[in-house]
Amino acid sequence: MANSAGSRKRARQAEKCRQHNASLRSMVRTYVKKVTAAIEAGDHAAATAAFVTAQPIMDSAVNKGLFNKNQVARNKSRLNARIKLLAA
Repeated sequence: MANSAGSRKRARQAEKCRQHNASLRSMVRTYVKKVTAAIEAGDHAAATAAFVTAQPIMDSAVNKGLFNKNQVARNKSRLNARIKLLAA
């Protein structure tokens, strides 16, 4: 348990930051699920539109340190490949 006033404040700040990061991480996952659902439904137009909205959100999560940049790049690449398969 935090003893000094400064460490108690730091514990409060860390908890607030953790909850905020969890919220942002959840939001990114929700947008990815929307793209995946559109792909599984076979709707190319909806999948493309969902991917276009998800991309900048995923990139901003990388800039905030929530995800590794290579992980997000890999996920975007795989989603885009699956969307391209719908067009064929």
